[in-house]
Amino acid sequence: MRTARRVATPAASARPVAGGDSPGRDAREGSPARSAGRATAVATEPRPAFYALELGSWRDYVTLLHPPYTLWHLSYVVLGAALAPAVHYDRLAAALLAFFLALGIAAHALDELNGRPLSTRIPSAALGSLAAASLAGAVGLGVLGSIVVSPWLLVFVALGAFFVLAYNQELFRGRFHSDFWFALAWGAFPLLTAYWTMAERLEPAAAAGALAAFALSLAQRTLSSRVRAIRRRVRDIAGVVTYADGSAEAIDRRWALAADERALMLLAAAMVTLSVAALLARV
Repeated sequence: MRTARRVATPAASARPVAGGDSPGRDAREGSPARSAGRATAVATEPRPAFYALELGSWRDYVTLLHPPYTLWHLSYVVLGAALAPAVHYDRLAAALLAFFLALGIAAHALDELNGRPLSTRIPSAALGSLAAASLAGAVGLGVLGSIVVSPWLLVFVALGAFFVLAYNQELFRGRFHSDFWFALAWGAFPLLTAYWTMAERLEPAAAAGALAAFALSLAQRTLSSRVRAIRRRVRDIAGVVTYADGSAEAIDRRWALAADERALMLLAAAMVTLSVAALLARV
């Protein structure tokens, strides 16, 4: 297979002009042609993520959660608990709630504050309040757990809070905002935390599970980085793929996104199902 032509241009490189007219044409505010151009641009604007809902109201808050990714990473908590010698369901419930608050809400709210990658209309003050309250709630659950389980749990609590702030706020000149730290903080760390919370020690099973979670999170990051770039920074993709048998297929933005996004959806579903199956096997 060979690619005859493929063009990808960042959106920032040129400002689209409705109808292909010059910038001065129909420039008067309220002009029918100008209004139609604006409506067309809004209608054809690609969503910032395949799971993003229509902008506005409660839908912005659902999109903010990054539902498939949040479920994916919470599944590492369940898997870590299922790998432990004994499952304490009260501890598992607390760990799931803490990671949902820290990762599902706080980390994603901070991420949206940092450049509005999802283009939500949630006020900055609301995002800041969500992040602060959710992170405080997660830390509070961790402190309570350290009283009930062991003071050593505070090490995991401190690391978790650090990851949320360092990664999503890109502290220390973004040193912790990389594929490696993403896989460690949101893949291996939740699994190790859940395992330790159950067993109060780390064993070879925990290390093997953490390596799997790390690798899966790197795979997620590899696919999602390309998808985000296409959805948020690429203006257009056009070209033709010519196959060895002589047949040809036109390519566009949808073609470039389809395989990666389908893989992400299937991987998220597979991880959630696998973690539930592992937990059910312990019942």
